Amino acid sequence: MEGNLLNCLYLFLVLFICYLIFILPTQWLKIERVKYALNLNVRILQISDLHVERLRISPSRIAAIINDEKPDYIFITGDFTKYRKSLPRLEEYLRAMTICNVPIYCVLGNHDYQQKNVIDIVKLLRKYGLHLLRNESLHLERFELIGIDDFDSGKSDIEAAFKAVDVRRTKLIITHDPNVVLHLNKNFDYLMAGHLHGKQFNIPFFFHIKNAGKLPRMGIYKGLHKYQFGAYYISKGIGQTGVNARLFVRSEVTMHYL
Repeated sequence: MEGNLLNCLYLFLVLFICYLIFILPTQWLKIERVKYALNLNVRILQISDLHVERLRISPSRIAAIINDEKPDYIFITGDFTKYRKSLPRLEEYLRAMTICNVPIYCVLGNHDYQQKNVIDIVKLLRKYGLHLLRNESLHLERFELIGIDDFDSGKSDIEAAFKAVDVRRTKLIITHDPNVVLHLNKNFDYLMAGHLHGKQFNIPFFFHIKNAGKLPRMGIYKGLHKYQFGAYYISKGIGQTGVNARLFVRSEVTMHYL
């Protein structure tokens, strides 16, 4: 009897430790705050890598963050979901975000393109008024917004994305896979990306085992960095891919003060 009780206690302890190490970081959302002086006086909330099929942050919590932070814009940098069956769940998140009446601009990620019919997710985003940029730009009040399509999926067209850009104005870029930075030969002021989840399992040599491109192999997979043509930020993402767990890296959304 005592032996069985002790075994149960050991099992509970193991499960509790596993929860603390692997599951809690997916629920313990951090609001990263990044200040980069562009004199635009804008606050941008970046949400990346929702992966709604494996997201443990509720729609109401995201809506509460938007209401509390009062961003001027929301930028979603790809990977909404790879499964058509998850579109109703995605709709719950879109409804929660758009009710806050903040303009939302977005790009697609590699998982979005893994759907059998990407037009389904495109239609849903447009139904809720999200401005989807696919290798194109917009002339906004204080800056040019450039959306470069997903590099990992082979959809990026930098020339097309910059075709209508007024190069005299401040240029912000949203994209999914930050590896596109290494192929950018045009000046920009600030780029926001995701895709790499801050190394979702933060162990040595992870990106030497998992091929996620040249940038993470160089040790660049999260945070703010400088490149010869401009500065760029890589979000750790709010959701998970593959396994619904993280190791030594928390979920994030990011407030950019530019």
